[in-house]
Amino acid sequence: MSIVPDICQREAPELLPLLHPTDPSRVVAWRDGKPIQARLFLAHVRAVAALLPAAAAVNLCEDRYAFLVAFCAIAIRGQINLLPSSRAPQAVDEVMQAYPGCYAVGDMDLALAPPRYQRLLPLDALSFDAAEADGAWPLLAADHVVAIGYTSGSTGIPSANRKTWGSFVASNAGNLAMLRAVVGERFDLVATVPPQHMYGMELSVVMPLLGGVGVHAGRPFFPADVAAALANVPAPRVLVTTPVHLRALVDSGIALPQIAAIVSATAPMPLELARAAEQRFGAPLQEMFGSTETCVFASRRPTVDEDWLLYDGVTLHPQPDGTTVDAPQLSAPIALADIVSLSDNGRRFRLRGRHADMLEIAGKRASLADLTRRLLAIPGVLDGVVMQLADGDTLGVHRIAALAVAPGLDEQRILDALRHAIDPVFLPRPLRLVEALPRNETGKLPRAALLELLQRD
Repeated sequence: MSIVPDICQREAPELLPLLHPTDPSRVVAWRDGKPIQARLFLAHVRAVAALLPAAAAVNLCEDRYAFLVAFCAIAIRGQINLLPSSRAPQAVDEVMQAYPGCYAVGDMDLALAPPRYQRLLPLDALSFDAAEADGAWPLLAADHVVAIGYTSGSTGIPSANRKTWGSFVASNAGNLAMLRAVVGERFDLVATVPPQHMYGMELSVVMPLLGGVGVHAGRPFFPADVAAALANVPAPRVLVTTPVHLRALVDSGIALPQIAAIVSATAPMPLELARAAEQRFGAPLQEMFGSTETCVFASRRPTVDEDWLLYDGVTLHPQPDGTTVDAPQLSAPIALADIVSLSDNGRRFRLRGRHADMLEIAGKRASLADLTRRLLAIPGVLDGVVMQLADGDTLGVHRIAALAVAPGLDEQRILDALRHAIDPVFLPRPLRLVEALPRNETGKLPRAALLELLQRD
C-alpha cells in the first residue's frame, strides 16, 4: 500500500492573467501623446524584470507608466511592491527597515536616495527581443502578495496591508462595473493621485491592467496640467482625483476637454463642491468609499444620493464601535471604525461617523467630522481641521484642538462664529491659524504632522 505525500495532494495555485483582455494591440497607457500598446508594455516589463534584484522593492516611480512597468516587473519576479504612505525619506526608511534586504526603484535621480536605490534606465533605451513582445502573456498566482500598502497615518501610525493579485482582480471587478455603468464599456483615465496610494493603485494601475483601459502616464497637479493631460487621451475620458485637487480645478476657472465622469476619494466630498464640479465640467461625479485595508467597496453620486451603494458581493455588519466589511477581495472580514446604518435590504448604507471621531463631553455628543464641517462653513476659512488630543485633563476629558487657514481672520472671530454653530463644550482650545495644512499627495492630514503644527510657538 503506497502513501501519496501530502505535497502531491495540494491543489495547484490558481493562476490569473496579468492583463485583460489579451489583445496585444490594445492601449495600456498614453505617454507624450502617443499610445503604448500591450505588446510593447510587456516587452518593457520583461526587460526591466531581468535587471532587478530578487527582493521586495519600494516602488518610487513618479511617471505612472514607469510605475506600471516596475510594478509588473517586480510582480512577475515573484516579489512584492512596497508602497509607503508617502515618498518622504523618513516614510521610505521606515518601510525599508521593516523589510531587511529590500531595495528601492525609481525613474529619477534623487538627491537623498534611499539605500540600495535602483534607477531605471529610460524605457526607450531598454533593449529586448522584438519576438518576445508577442510571447506568452504572464500569469500570476492568485495568492501572490504583489503589494503591501500603508495607511496614511491620519489616525495614527501607518499600518501595513498585504494585497494579493487575486484580491486586486476581485476589487477591480467592482470598480470597473461601477464606471462602465456611468460611462460605457470603453474609456481612458487621467489621474491626479499617485499610484503608490491604494486609491491610485486601484484606479490608475490595476484598472488599466485588468480593465482594458488606457491611462495617462503623468500625474498632473496644476489645473493647466490636468487640462493638457485630458487633451492627450481620447474620449470618453474619466478624471480620477480628490476633493483637494477638484477644488483647485473649480476655483481656477480653467476649461477642460469634455469628460465623461469624475471620480473622487480619499476624503469626504463636500456637496457644494460636487455640485459646482458637475455644473462646471458637465460630467457626473462619482464618489468612492473604501480604505487601504479593504480597497473600494461602495460608491455614490453625492449630488443625487446621500446613501452609498455597495458593490456586488459586499456585505456590511454594523457593530457598536464600527462596521465589519465582507467583500470578494477580502480573505476574511475586516472591521472599520465607520459607523453606518443600512437600508434597501442591506444594499445601501449611510455613514453616521467614525467611532474614533465620536466625542462625549459633559453628557453631550458630537463628531469631529461635523465640527470640522462647521469650521469650514465659516466665511473666510479656506481650510481647517478639528481634532482631539490624546492627553486628558484631571477628569480624563481630552481636549479638542483646531487648525485653520483663514487669511484676514483672527482666532477670536472664528471662535465667536463657532459659538453660534456648536455647543460651547466642543469649542476647540487651542485654535491655531496657519498658512497651510500639512496635506499629503492625496489631501489627507497625517496626525503626526498636525500635532507638530499645534506644538509650534
